[in-house]
Amino acid sequence: MPTAAMLVIGNEILSGKVVDTNSPYLAKQLRELGVDLERILTISDDVELIAREVRALSEGFDHVFTSGGIGPTHDDMTMEAVALAFGRELELNQNMCQRIEHASGGPANESQRKMAMLPAGAKVIDAGDLWFPIVVVENVHIFPGIPQLLQKKFESIRDRFRGDPFHLREVYVKPHESEIAEALHALLGDYPQLMLGSYPRIGEPEYRVLLTLESRDPGYLEQALASLLERLPGDAIHRVG
Repeated sequence: MPTAAMLVIGNEILSGKVVDTNSPYLAKQLRELGVDLERILTISDDVELIAREVRALSEGFDHVFTSGGIGPTHDDMTMEAVALAFGRELELNQNMCQRIEHASGGPANESQRKMAMLPAGAKVIDAGDLWFPIVVVENVHIFPGIPQLLQKKFESIRDRFRGDPFHLREVYVKPHESEIAEALHALLGDYPQLMLGSYPRIGEPEYRVLLTLESRDPGYLEQALASLLERLPGDAIHRVG
């Protein structure tokens, strides 16, 4: 199955000034598409650090997604770092420049031209009704940090990453986690390929633990679910979803 990593770039995330919502969004989307998001890194605005991590992630995963650092200001250095990661020059992309001028209604100023400086040979993918396209270098997809823009851009190319999706079933149980742990261990012994999650809940009046069962094989998943329900006492189950 395809693998992916996400690189979140920005001092504002590390300082707590801004809460990262892009990682949970992309994790959920990739999960639905059947892509294994195996790593999320958050790093500071440092060209050499970004370049080093981009290169390492590019070599280790099928898809890499970056978030942040592609605006017109001094701390927007993702394009420069990606160029450095792959030994490419930054060059003015005329297509990007024309898009900026069309959106602004006049000639691009110095800050706007900075946004049109892309790594040589970068692929530019139209992002629907957004004037700023998606830039791809090798297997690295460069996204903005603004959540609304990242989401719109990802939606425009979502199907490029479709793999074999996961199927999910949920079981809400009344006993404490410690009371069902043995049954869960036994279930995994019989269904080792099952992805089983156990999440205690506090403050829920009708159940204490949410169990999640996931598999790419729907038949395997249903067999595991039936086996789990047989292992739990009849009055332990609040509901199955």
